[in-house]
Amino acid sequence: MEELGKVYQLIIPLSGHDMVFNLNAIVYSWIVMLLILLLGVFSTKNRGVIPGTMQVVGELFVSKLYDLTEDALGRQMAKTYAPLVCALFMFLVLCNWIGIIPYMEEPTKDLNTPLSLGVMGFFIAHYVGIKTKGFKAYISEYFQPFFIMMPLNLIGELAKIVSISFRLFGNIMGGAIIILVVSYLTYSVLLPPFLYAFFGLFVGAIQAFVFTMLTVVYISVQAK
Repeated sequence: MEELGKVYQLIIPLSGHDMVFNLNAIVYSWIVMLLILLLGVFSTKNRGVIPGTMQVVGELFVSKLYDLTEDALGRQMAKTYAPLVCALFMFLVLCNWIGIIPYMEEPTKDLNTPLSLGVMGFFIAHYVGIKTKGFKAYISEYFQPFFIMMPLNLIGELAKIVSISFRLFGNIMGGAIIILVVSYLTYSVLLPPFLYAFFGLFVGAIQAFVFTMLTVVYISVQAK
């Protein structure tokens, strides 16, 4: 159980303050990015008219996410943002699955990872809103239906970051805690394999998909 709160940190003093970095989240995030690059290389290495297994999987994966993005954003915007959506989902699902491997941890178990991705989606969505509506029309929406509603509208937009970030963090951290507690109580002998399959594979994939689709929806809402 001592593993529950163990975090390897890198502390860098800067101007009288300490900058604290979670080494676990950083290292495993880079491992996930390396895996994505390798998947991309192997999926496109031997492209041909008659596709191989990796090419079929890659094309099916990209085409499905592209179709979902096109349905939400339209054909023109999908050309711009579908690659981002594919990359975001791949990164999240591998981050959630990497914890299944012994001695490895999910980067999304650290709140900073989903929170930073939520902030990224927030800025992209509002950039799209300003670009499509114009700055004046974009700002005026915060004062609808009455001027005094501006603080509530602003809080509502910021709450979206908290919502998607804490949902992902809570589900991944909760699953990791349940697996760790059950392993401790059963001395890691009687741990049902379905716990790993459920919390690692199923919940990890669902939460990655939900986070990605909510980001697409937020972009879509701002674009209208």
